[in-house]
Amino acid sequence: MIYILNLQLKRNVYMIRAAKISEIPNILKITKACALNMSKDGVHQWNEHYPSKIAFENDISRNELFVFEENLKIVGTITISTLMDKEYEDINWITPSSNNIYIHRLSVHPSYQGKGYAQKMMDFAENYGSENKFASIRLDTFSQNKRNQKFYETRGYIKLGNIYFPKQSEDPFFCYELVIK
Repeated sequence: MIYILNLQLKRNVYMIRAAKISEIPNILKITKACALNMSKDGVHQWNEHYPSKIAFENDISRNELFVFEENLKIVGTITISTLMDKEYEDINWITPSSNNIYIHRLSVHPSYQGKGYAQKMMDFAENYGSENKFASIRLDTFSQNKRNQKFYETRGYIKLGNIYFPKQSEDPFFCYELVIK
């Protein structure tokens, strides 16, 4: 099922829609700009290994990658997946691991940050989870990314444990879960 959200605010038109394979080069430009921006702040979360073209191709093949557009320009991305990564298996989750969604690769181009677009994408994901009767939403964020930790904790996500992605960092990533009501 494809979900589309259209918003119109102050003469600007915003849309969240399924991504297309032809848009991957633009999506990679956004994630590379985010990686550079985070690195300037000392957060070395994304690198030449992640996020990758292959990851986005897989997301699109499963209809799990969405883009956020402002006036027909892609400025952000979010992956809403039903697949649990093997790294998540040892986490003591709040809900059983049978009916959950997982958020990956949430990004907003640095030139468009601070406008609430990440909030809108998470609202979209949470509404998607609720409408489709998922038990919870799960995600991870880098332990050195205090901004993201605050973002998710403010939304009610509970930190549950650590996982590691050695190709990205020696530091842990924190796993979070939000039970859908």
